[in-house]
Amino acid sequence: MFEPEVERYPDPVTEIQVYRLTDPSYTSTLPGPYNRAISRNSGMLLYCSDRTGTPQAFRMDLKTGDSQQVTEIDDLDGASLTLLADSRSFSFFAGHTLYTASLGNLRERPIYTAAQGWELASAPYAAADGVRVLFVERRGGVSRLRSVTLAQGAARTILEAPFEIADLAERPQHAQNCYRQRGKGVWLAGADGGGNTELKLAAGGIGPAFWSLDGRALLYLNFPEEPGQLNAIREYTPESQADKLVAKTSQYASFAPNRDGTVYVGASRNAASPTILIMLRSVRRELTLCEHRASRPDQVTPMFSPDAQRIYFQSDRHGKPAIYSLHVERLVERIGDAG
Repeated sequence: MFEPEVERYPDPVTEIQVYRLTDPSYTSTLPGPYNRAISRNSGMLLYCSDRTGTPQAFRMDLKTGDSQQVTEIDDLDGASLTLLADSRSFSFFAGHTLYTASLGNLRERPIYTAAQGWELASAPYAAADGVRVLFVERRGGVSRLRSVTLAQGAARTILEAPFEIADLAERPQHAQNCYRQRGKGVWLAGADGGGNTELKLAAGGIGPAFWSLDGRALLYLNFPEEPGQLNAIREYTPESQADKLVAKTSQYASFAPNRDGTVYVGASRNAASPTILIMLRSVRRELTLCEHRASRPDQVTPMFSPDAQRIYFQSDRHGKPAIYSLHVERLVERIGDAG
């Protein structure tokens, strides 16, 4: 167990109180942007830190600030950490093996090891049914999307692709999986791999993408091809193939919605104003919360807690990467139990 290291300071731009949750004398990072990092009751944060000498998983009590080391393993991939559906266990990559571990007894259990010649790639995605984990294996220029059961460790290939697959996610309330062609487009396929199709999104680069709660639409960050144009949040509906502008942004490098998609948090890459902002979808109005001043704005990866009352992000503004938090209960309506 480690005592709280929380440091509070007023942001120099907005004077809003910012909480630095980890010490920047060592590296602490959030899991990947599509991974579940915060428990359903918004009371616990899963993160990676090298405070003990090597990267290990820790859980933080978000009420007290206390942290507990929950792994002791070689070659942990911190970006792969993800809470499972019950918020009482988690999965991660270490070396060539996919593990699960219980937050109750802290026992690590290997459930799958990559076959010879293959390597684990992209962060694992914990399915909503609590039964499976999706992940990617890569060999040369070929990637394959795999599914493994948590109980038996039975693995199957859903599909293969002649490019690098990344950023896995299920489409809510649909028997489909979504994934990214690294550096390019977004693809959608049936749970059995059928109907594998690239989505016809707007021209330009594609940033983070998130499904609405009902799976009807995909929200994504668009980087326009034309110089001088603002990065924008857009919405794509697969059934109608309609793609529409939601709002232009203050040059977000990354963003995330709250659970019901009514508010967005973004990290600006504007060198003159490297800030964290929130945007209300209904009025397309932005509000600056604080500076992030990260050397890599695309790695700030801001996120809401499930109840939408806190925002978490990472930055190296004070030294090594550390985790920060903001209270936004006066600005954003609380969302009920995540279920």
